Amino acid sequence: MNVRTQNLLCACQKLEGIQNKSDPWRPEFHVSPPVGWMNDPNGLCQIGDTHHLFFQYSPFDTKPGLNYWGHFSTRDFVHYTYQEPALCSDEQFDCHGVYSGSVLVENGQPLAFYTGNVKKVGAYDYVEEGREHNTILAQGWDGCHFHQKTLLLRNEDYPENVTCHVRDPKVWKEQDTYCMVLGARRKDDVGEVLFYQSTDLLHWELKNSLVTEKPLGYMWECPDYFVLDGVSVLTFSPQGVPADGFRFQNIYQSGYCVLHGDIGGDYTLSEFRELDAGFDFYAPQTYQDEQGRRILIGWLGMPDSDYGYAEKAYGWTQMQTIPRVLSVRDGALYQQPLPELQALRRSAFRIQVEESSEMRCAPAYETDIRVEEGDHLTLRFGTDGVLEWKDGMVTLSFGESGLGRTSRTAPLEQLKRIQLFCDTSSIEIFLNDGALVFTSRFYADPVASVFSVAVQKAEFIMWELQPISIRKENLL
Repeated sequence: MNVRTQNLLCACQKLEGIQNKSDPWRPEFHVSPPVGWMNDPNGLCQIGDTHHLFFQYSPFDTKPGLNYWGHFSTRDFVHYTYQEPALCSDEQFDCHGVYSGSVLVENGQPLAFYTGNVKKVGAYDYVEEGREHNTILAQGWDGCHFHQKTLLLRNEDYPENVTCHVRDPKVWKEQDTYCMVLGARRKDDVGEVLFYQSTDLLHWELKNSLVTEKPLGYMWECPDYFVLDGVSVLTFSPQGVPADGFRFQNIYQSGYCVLHGDIGGDYTLSEFRELDAGFDFYAPQTYQDEQGRRILIGWLGMPDSDYGYAEKAYGWTQMQTIPRVLSVRDGALYQQPLPELQALRRSAFRIQVEESSEMRCAPAYETDIRVEEGDHLTLRFGTDGVLEWKDGMVTLSFGESGLGRTSRTAPLEQLKRIQLFCDTSSIEIFLNDGALVFTSRFYADPVASVFSVAVQKAEFIMWELQPISIRKENLL
C-alpha cells in the first residue's frame, strides 16, 4: 500500500466516523471540506466544460497540517463532484506539505505548479534557515491525480536577498512565453513578488522583482497577475501590514495594485486596495473561463486569527467564497456574484420598504435591495448581525454570533444597491454592484434568526436558495 493510499484510507475512515447530519453549520451553497481543514483555493481552471476547484486540504485535523490539494469539479456551479486529493506529499522535495499554486491548461491537459514544503528538524528560525520552499511542476493528469513531478526551483535558485519564504506560483502564457509570479519575503522583512519567464516550462529566468513604492508588510502570499479590460492587475495577500484607521483591520490582508508599465521591465504599482472589507477573506485566486470571464474565488477564512469557527466540533472547518466575476470600472476592480448561482433560487418574495420591514427567513437566502430614498440604512440578519450605512460609512458588526468578530468599517458615499448571500454560517455582501464587498463567518441561532431593513424607501426581493449537490467519486 503506497503513501497516497494509506493516508487517504485513514482520511476516509475518519470521515465515516465523525460526520454528523445534525451539524448546524454545514453550508448549503458554499464549497466546504467533507472533513478536516480547507484553506487557499488552488489551481482554478476550466477544462472543456468542467471547472476544477483545487484547494489546500488537511483531512486529518481541523487545523493546518500535512497539506494536500483537495479537488471539487463542476459544470454549472450547482452540481459538484468531490474526488480524492489530486496531489499529496510523496517526494522528498514536498515531504511536509503540498502548498499553494496554480494550473496552466495546455492542449486540454492541466499542468499544476505548486510549492513543496520541507521543514527541517533542528534549532532553526524557519525564516532564513531550516525550511525549503521548492517550486514544482506536476503533470500526467488522469482526471483525478497528477502522477509526474519535476522540481523546478530550489531556495538557492531564488535571489540572494530573499528568505526561505518564496511560494505560491501562479503561471500563465503570453504568446510563446510562459510567465510565473511567486510571493516572497526579503531578508530586510519587505514583501515582494518575483516575476519569472520560461520557454519550455522547465528552465525559469528571473526577470523582475515587484514592490510597492513604500514597503507593504514583510511577506506577500498568493500572487496573481492578469489583464482585464485593458488594465494590468497584480493581486496578492500581504502579511505584516499595520492597521491604518479603517484600513488593514484583519491580521492579514488581500488586495490588488494596478500595474503601470511592463511587468518584466519598468513599472509602477498603484496604491494597494483591499478586495474585501469583512472579517473572513484571504488568498483569492482567479482564472479565465471559456466565456472569457475573470472568475475569483477566495478562502472564506482568516489565518492565525482569534476568530471562532464553531464547525470544528463536527470534524471540519473553513470554506470557499462563492465564485465572483471581476470587471474594471474607473480603474477599480468590481466583484459580482457568478450568474450561474441564480439557478439555486427557489421561492421569491418582493417587498416595498417604507421606513422598515422585518421577516423570518430560511437559513440560506439571497436578497437584492434597491435603495430609492434615504441617507442612512440599517440591515439586521441572524441574531445580532448588523450592516449600517450612515454619514458616508458602512459598518458590519456582530455580537455573540461573531465569535470574536466585532466590527469592520469602510467608506461609501452613496448606497444604491445591496446584494446579500447568507448561508448557514457565512455572509457575503456586495454593495453598489460589487464596488465594496464584506465577507464573514458568523454563528446565529437559526431558530431566532430574523431579517430586517430600515430605510426611508427601498424595494427588495428575497430568494430562498436550494443546496448545491455534491457527489463523491474515486474515493477508496
